[in-house]
Amino acid sequence: MTLQAHNLSTDPTPNAADNARRIEELGRIIMAYSDVTERLQHSHDQLLATVQLLTEELGEKNRLLERKQRLAALGEMAAGLAHEIRNPLGGIQLYASMLAKDVEDRPASHSMVLKISKGVKHLESLVSQVLQFSREITATPIETDLAEIVRAAVELATPARDVKGATVLVNGPGTLPVVADPMLIGQALLNLVLNAIDAIDNAGTVTIDYGPDPEAGRFKLVVADDGPGIPQNILDRIFNPFFTTKDTGTGLGLSIVHRVVEAHDGSIIATNADGGGARFEVRI
Repeated sequence: MTLQAHNLSTDPTPNAADNARRIEELGRIIMAYSDVTERLQHSHDQLLATVQLLTEELGEKNRLLERKQRLAALGEMAAGLAHEIRNPLGGIQLYASMLAKDVEDRPASHSMVLKISKGVKHLESLVSQVLQFSREITATPIETDLAEIVRAAVELATPARDVKGATVLVNGPGTLPVVADPMLIGQALLNLVLNAIDAIDNAGTVTIDYGPDPEAGRFKLVVADDGPGIPQNILDRIFNPFFTTKDTGTGLGLSIVHRVVEAHDGSIIATNADGGGARFEVRI
């Protein structure tokens, strides 16, 4: 009887050890599950942020594509009209020059003919701008000096600056090697500088800042003035072709600047400076 009772008795120690081991294993499983869940949540958040970024980029690309398609259609129409206008203008200019010779001995008539000839030349200039807008702008980037491009643009703007009595300030390094199309960048910069001079009051100031731009990859170019600035209600339309607030001009200058920057895979932003005046920032 004593032996049988001994055989039927149980020792609680192994069961306690098993339970402790199971609890420890369960804790490790829970911690591993929590770690996996946290990593999955982090991956989900990253993927969600990437999807949102790609969605925004896709929307921007679609907007740019639609703009290019509209400009292409508008350019084709403008080119057709420009060619139709240019042909008779050549004939008018020819006859005006012949008539000017015939009336050289009559000052009043000669003056009138010269005004006709001047008007024709102005129309030819407008037609040339329209044709320039209608052509595809393709950049041919080469190694060039941005500082030299800035100096050349400022020199070309000297007559307009002197008429206005304006001051043009340039801030930037004495030389800045960049990869860009010097002719197109020079043309765009000259347009921005002339617009700024035209916008300021007499004896106003235009400031050109340029330098390397790690964020954009190549360089940054800013043209600012101390004029009245850009009305808020037209700020988002100033790069549209044929849009202008001036009494003269085609409204193609800023549109061509925008296309030049796009041809370099860059960006241009127009804002009003905190201290007053307009500010155009080009990043390429």
